[in-house]
Amino acid sequence: MSAPKIARIDQSKLRESAYDALREAFTRGAFAPGETVSLRTLADQLGTSMTPVREAVRRLVAEGALVDTPSRTLEVPPFDPERMRELKSARLALEALLLEEAMDHLDADGIDTLEAIISAPRTDSGMPDLKQNYDFHFTLYGYARSRVILPLVEALWLQYGAFLNLVVQERAANEIPEHIHHEEIIAALRQSDRKGAQGALALDIERSFKLLLPES
Repeated sequence: MSAPKIARIDQSKLRESAYDALREAFTRGAFAPGETVSLRTLADQLGTSMTPVREAVRRLVAEGALVDTPSRTLEVPPFDPERMRELKSARLALEALLLEEAMDHLDADGIDTLEAIISAPRTDSGMPDLKQNYDFHFTLYGYARSRVILPLVEALWLQYGAFLNLVVQERAANEIPEHIHHEEIIAALRQSDRKGAQGALALDIERSFKLLLPES
């Protein structure tokens, strides 16, 4: 299995840079459920020493992205349907709140920015673009100006990242146009249609969960 792609870091800000690079990799699904993680390998990929990586990993364990097992092996939490259902419920509730707040501050330029994100050229690998998806959602949620709910949603995405690693490998992930629900959100935003935007957001969140939890 090829190593996850992790951006090399700014050596002048080792601690935060190491954490930010690893957090971004986990959030976009660079690691699969149950995968073991080596501090040395992470340090080599980041181009840094073990110390900042060790501190970054400690934070990721506290946030639920990694598990420090009794054997001292670092592991991405394994696939767990119940945990997925809980993440789904939390995302549906909290992201709906962020969208509601964001609509109070979004203007036409902001909506154009969202449209530009999903319209940007990409290297077609045949797989969903998880970074583009992340940028769309968190640019939208940034307009909510939330200091409480937004960090909670970021933590949920961090924990869900490993499941995304499985989602993009499902054949059904490409059967629906990648940005269909994003486009529906944008159309609703342009019409100031709160109900329509909320419905499209819920469909977008539920889409990936249904690939791994068909009964959900």
